[in-house]
Amino acid sequence: MDVVTIGESMVLLTPDDGDSLEQAVTFTKHVAGAESNVAIALARLGHQVSWLSKVGSDGFGRYVLKTLRGEGVDVSGVGIDESRSTGVFFKEHTRLHGTNVQYYRKHSAASEIRHTDIDQSLLHAARFFHVTGVTPALSAQNRKTVAALLKEARCKGIQISFDPNLRYKLWSIDEAVPTLLEIASYADIVLPGIDEGRTLTGLSTPEDIADSFMSRGAKLVVVKLGPQGAYYRTADSRGYVNGFEVALVDEVGAGDAFAAGLLSGLLDHLDTEAAVRRACALGAMAVCGKGDYETLPRRDELVAFMTGQRTTVSR
Repeated sequence: MDVVTIGESMVLLTPDDGDSLEQAVTFTKHVAGAESNVAIALARLGHQVSWLSKVGSDGFGRYVLKTLRGEGVDVSGVGIDESRSTGVFFKEHTRLHGTNVQYYRKHSAASEIRHTDIDQSLLHAARFFHVTGVTPALSAQNRKTVAALLKEARCKGIQISFDPNLRYKLWSIDEAVPTLLEIASYADIVLPGIDEGRTLTGLSTPEDIADSFMSRGAKLVVVKLGPQGAYYRTADSRGYVNGFEVALVDEVGAGDAFAAGLLSGLLDHLDTEAAVRRACALGAMAVCGKGDYETLPRRDELVAFMTGQRTTVSR
């Protein structure tokens, strides 16, 4: 297995015709979740990836599983919770404030993932274990589970990739910062956005933020700079990689695509700069259309985009 990741996928409902949640009458249904976005992106590029989670014993849960399975993601490690529901959230696009999300995920099936729910053989077979700050934000139980899995992955020599993915709607800064810094101390790869990096480290520049995470034990830090690209730092190399110019449609999911692009590059044995460039390309492609993962490319589409043969993916 190339990558194993753990987290919640929800059913996403978006108003038709661009209406606000207040005005909408009809909605379109999708699947969305930070970790499953990463999983789908990697699977579309031909990598083997397993997603660990729980869903409710309901129609939404079956829809989530069918969608990920159809994308080529291994869902054999997903549990079915008979007592809790699958999470749901709504997303609207507003002229004044851009994209706005409203979660209905409290006490969802994936908010209570226990260590005993996890098929350990899937984790042990992975080259990379990818975690985000969303999963521990959902509950104290999930924080315990993530901590146990990180220790186990470290013990087994599995490389750990960490995207802080700080979600202010899920927990307070006072809760989030120490937890995310603790997770970062286990990670080989840390992928903060520039604003997240400033919040977590108290530092301002990409260089200082990267140095701070390197001092905590990371072997590679990539600070995401949005449309401007990214700054990367290893023990013996550092530098900026420019972003790709695209027309922004929906920024949600760009960071997940970035993480998948970086992991894909590392799995393909690209050097660090080239892997970060692939990450920037996937991040750019993710914002070209609506939905969390719908515009993520197949490998031939990625190559075409990066070589300038075309600028968007249509689905």
